[in-house]
Amino acid sequence: MNGTRPHVLIAGCGYVGAALGELLCAQGHVVYGLRRRALRLPSGVEPLEADLAVPASLSRLPGALDFVFYLASPGGADDALYRGAYVDGQRNLYEALARQGQRPRRVLFASSTAVYGQHDGEWVDESSRTRPGDFRGQRLLEAEGVLARAPFPGVAVRFGGIYGPRRSSLIAEVRGGRAVIRPGPPHYTNRIHRDDCAGALLHLMQIEAPEPVYLGVDCEPADEAAVLRWLAGSLGAAEPRAAAGDGKQVRERRGGSKRCRNDRLLASGYRFLYPSFREGFRAILSEQV
Repeated sequence: MNGTRPHVLIAGCGYVGAALGELLCAQGHVVYGLRRRALRLPSGVEPLEADLAVPASLSRLPGALDFVFYLASPGGADDALYRGAYVDGQRNLYEALARQGQRPRRVLFASSTAVYGQHDGEWVDESSRTRPGDFRGQRLLEAEGVLARAPFPGVAVRFGGIYGPRRSSLIAEVRGGRAVIRPGPPHYTNRIHRDDCAGALLHLMQIEAPEPVYLGVDCEPADEAAVLRWLAGSLGAAEPRAAAGDGKQVRERRGGSKRCRNDRLLASGYRFLYPSFREGFRAILSEQV
């Protein structure tokens, strides 16, 4: 390790990365936040302006990095953007690190539960079949392959839907009477609060001999209708209406139904700040008062 203060690079220091940077700085690590425009970074995070899609911009990375987090996002729902952010960007960064003779102890990559194609409420864990149904999951699974072939030890964390401060569109939908409950059997959703994303990543950086893949979801896969009704009750809003017709548009907009297990993450020793959507949304609502 680099002296007594580990040196950490957060490539893609955005919504989750900023929260992670605060945790790392609080522990005394030397933290670099890489962004195309290194603005609005937490206090203590050293700004590093570079573009993961442009290899030449990665020629002057900080030296002697101990850990690297790859938390880039595509900036849009487009196959080319996903390929650039997750596949090409990762490859560019790892090649730059190798050229500079860097040997980080561990690289951690924020993947997604989109790599699973299950959609009938099945239980899913890290050993379940990955057969994504659209380009998002396909590119993320390809990106996990890039990590697995990198010349450094790597850990992929397949996060569920990330929510938290300033990312609460579901609350706005319920409050504004726009939330719709789809007809048919329960539609299971999987979430994780932003602060648990950061906490889990920090935890997996620190433990010895982590597994190569973890599911990053909270402890309760939840029927979407139950979440919407709970929010309506908490807000004192009208109960969400049922979708008209067969609910096809709602299904297409909100994706498939599966129940993700976080047993491996719990067994590693991580303890959630927000074990379910209730604790997480309560915290957001308390901040909005």
